[in-house]
Amino acid sequence: MDLGGSTGSTELNRRRDAAILIVDDAPEHLAVLRKQMVEQGYQTFVANCGERAVQLARRVHPDLILLDIVMPGMDGFETCRQLKAHPVTQRIPVIFMSARTDTDDVVTGFDLGAVDYIGKPLRMAEVCARVRTQLQIRVNHETQQEQAERLRTIVDNMAEGLLIIEANGRIQFTNPACDQHLGYGAEELAGSHIADLLNPLVAQEYLEYFARYAANPETAHSHGTREVIIRHKHGTSVCMDLTLTPMFLRQPLFIGLLHDITHHKLSEDALQRAAMVDPLTQIANRRHFDSFLEKEWQRAMRSGAPLSLVVLDVDHFKLFNDTLGHAAGDVCLQQVAQAISEHALRVTDIAARYGGEEFVLLFAETEAEAARNLAESIREHIEQLQLPHPKSPTSSWITVSIGVATMQPHQLDNIESLFVAADRAMYVAKEGGRNQVCATRPGSHAMEAIKAVVQY
Repeated sequence: MDLGGSTGSTELNRRRDAAILIVDDAPEHLAVLRKQMVEQGYQTFVANCGERAVQLARRVHPDLILLDIVMPGMDGFETCRQLKAHPVTQRIPVIFMSARTDTDDVVTGFDLGAVDYIGKPLRMAEVCARVRTQLQIRVNHETQQEQAERLRTIVDNMAEGLLIIEANGRIQFTNPACDQHLGYGAEELAGSHIADLLNPLVAQEYLEYFARYAANPETAHSHGTREVIIRHKHGTSVCMDLTLTPMFLRQPLFIGLLHDITHHKLSEDALQRAAMVDPLTQIANRRHFDSFLEKEWQRAMRSGAPLSLVVLDVDHFKLFNDTLGHAAGDVCLQQVAQAISEHALRVTDIAARYGGEEFVLLFAETEAEAARNLAESIREHIEQLQLPHPKSPTSSWITVSIGVATMQPHQLDNIESLFVAADRAMYVAKEGGRNQVCATRPGSHAMEAIKAVVQY
């Protein structure tokens, strides 16, 4: 393997990627320089006046400009001044080429922003060396700039808050997430002290840690993560995880990472709530209702209080969907859910979507007559919404059929019997013409068993 040849090929490819703009009013100078740059592998552009050079530079964005000073019209100094004044061309390195080698001219060239100044007559080997050097400097600078911008982007887009803290407790830098967590504007926290944010005892503990590290950097270790209470700008307290890590550059510094525990806990609560809520109607889902019913069933067995279950079905809902579309069907279910939820007012009441167009309500400590009256109020409420149902054979509006079952649970009873009774009552309402309430009070297996023992 010819390593030397490979390296040379890579260097040549890198040169071909570079573009040089040569500006000189003397055709013979342009020709010689262009031929030399092409032989070096550079993409080359030429201009014979300052005005043309400025236009060309803005269009092709060369990596380097070789610029003569003495030209008719706009001279090299003014050309450089215009290049440095424009955002598109201000960072392009300029090398002056001129027979004017007086100190004042050279100083003027550098003051205008040139990176080098070559005296004429030109020595081509020297020109090529200076061009290579400046292109390499540009590549190195751009690489460093890209890395700095990449790091800045990462820091600015971190979800965690980041602080850079000096050994005396002064906050040197904060990222946007830190500012947002604590309610501050950009750079507003810079210059403040950790004692402005932390409990005095906690702040003192950190300052002692900073002092130990500053005195003996070789003993550096991460302070680890701890939960702290930080004062928000508006005076409230924010619960955060704070991780501190030492970093020694020109001075001892400490990188602090803040993780908002409050937000995490709120997210957990939101997930738990989402697991209990029907996503379409935003009332309880079947899983939550079943869990709630089990608890109330057990409580009713202990207290001897009656338990009433309401099962509700939207009349001719498939026909409604087929006629008006599923989007209208979703809106209909949302409005029905809102209506029935307004009748579950106590902490022992619950309204839920049980599946499709079927809804259920549970009323603890509620007798049969009261439950039937509640069900009738729900039926009337939904009918009064006047949700159009143009193809319904029952009514011009959306209506519901409701079954009600009331039971006083005992040890030998089961929840399924309450559901079966309410379902049967609901189907009786449907068979009776819909848009009505039917109620039943199922017998207790426990009472039947006691009666059988007594009769025996």
